[in-house]
Amino acid sequence: MKHTLCLVLIAMGMGLPQIAFSQLNIFACEPEWASLVKELGGDRVLTTSATTAHQDPHRIEARPSLIAKVRRADLLVCSGAELEVGWLPMLQRQTGNRKVLAGQTGYFEAAQWVDRLGIPEKVDRSMGDVHASGNPHVHLDPRRLLQIALALNERLISLDPSNTQHYQSRFEGFKHRWQMALERWQRLAEPLKGMRLVVHHQDWDYLFDWLHIEKVGALEPKPGLPTSAGHLAKLKQTLTEMPASAIIYTHYQNPKAAKRLSQLTGIVAVELPYTVGGGEGVTDLFTLFDVTLKRLLKVKS
Repeated sequence: MKHTLCLVLIAMGMGLPQIAFSQLNIFACEPEWASLVKELGGDRVLTTSATTAHQDPHRIEARPSLIAKVRRADLLVCSGAELEVGWLPMLQRQTGNRKVLAGQTGYFEAAQWVDRLGIPEKVDRSMGDVHASGNPHVHLDPRRLLQIALALNERLISLDPSNTQHYQSRFEGFKHRWQMALERWQRLAEPLKGMRLVVHHQDWDYLFDWLHIEKVGALEPKPGLPTSAGHLAKLKQTLTEMPASAIIYTHYQNPKAAKRLSQLTGIVAVELPYTVGGGEGVTDLFTLFDVTLKRLLKVKS
């Protein structure tokens, strides 16, 4: 009898990890959304990111490994506003996973949940890679990111209602820590108001909107187009009349143009992390803003 009871208890113990809770399978298009999902979902989610900080999120190859991951996904979390238009629709078509198609509960576009900047009145090919739905780099404003976190938390609950209390508790914890960090960042960033910067691409509009920083030029003549010697010469003239504090670029952008303009003007070129993993110590969304502000403040000082 004792032997039989021991076998039953062992069998039950071996089964506990499998029946304790299920995990939502989350496919994040970019590292910032993978990080946010982990903050909100904890051990109730299994998250993978399609891209890294070393990759341009506009231009990703729809590899078979990504197709397999989308096929298994319960939820896609992406920037939207056409940032992934060159590769995500192909993944969605090839997987046969209808629940992660646009308009379904398994598809979450971060940009849909905030007011977007840079929505053009019209779009044509002569304008370069302009997004008709506005600038998609919404994660670089921590105020908007909190709005997105609220909407994403509600989506997780709708997909996994049995773990509502878990998700709500984690969201409340994240919200408290984020609001405390936001207050600290805003105090630290006070000296950055009115700072003038040259960008590589239009990645930084939301960060600049939050910090009241002025963009005085871009290394791309038009969004998505490569820098030319003629364009750099024009930028040099502009910066003679309207000096900038720095030329900024991201971890995934070739620094050659930024460094060349720095040589021409004497203005320092600075790499900013842009997303999670984009710099030393940038391990989550909190450290993303910590490091970004630290590097900008170093230039300002």
